Amino acid sequence: MVYESGVSDMTENEQNGHEEHILVPSFGLDLLRNYLIPEILGDEAPHIMYWAGKDLARKFPLETLDEVADFFEKASWGKFSILKEKKDELRLLLQGEMVEARFTSQENPTFKLEAGFVAEQLQAQKKLYTESYDEVDTRKKQVTIIVKWDRKETVDNEERY
Repeated sequence: MVYESGVSDMTENEQNGHEEHILVPSFGLDLLRNYLIPEILGDEAPHIMYWAGKDLARKFPLETLDEVADFFEKASWGKFSILKEKKDELRLLLQGEMVEARFTSQENPTFKLEAGFVAEQLQAQKKLYTESYDEVDTRKKQVTIIVKWDRKETVDNEERY
């Protein structure tokens, strides 16, 4: 195979750079995420996806919200922008082609994976206990991720229990 021989002749750094730029059709990912995983997990799928998002965030720690936004685009999770920021809350608007496609392919899409990912990233960045949830607007085909943190409950306090 030409593809295999071409890749095997590359150095490890070249392979890593090459793998990042390979375009993968989203159909395979959609099958897994929208059909297979929910079928396997059943009614608990949204809850498990939230915790899976938190786990992914621990495996891919990011230092800024801009880096989180870049990760979302690379992961084909959509583009987000800040709607509103308060002292203990952040509202992010999630939209884009991939988000709209999920509304087309699913009757009631959830964005719990993304919500969990953002919650864990901001918890690590702010060092405050953080949770989030998704508000889905099927008419506009967009999602608001609402992130809240407790300014009195630091992550350090949690680790002592």
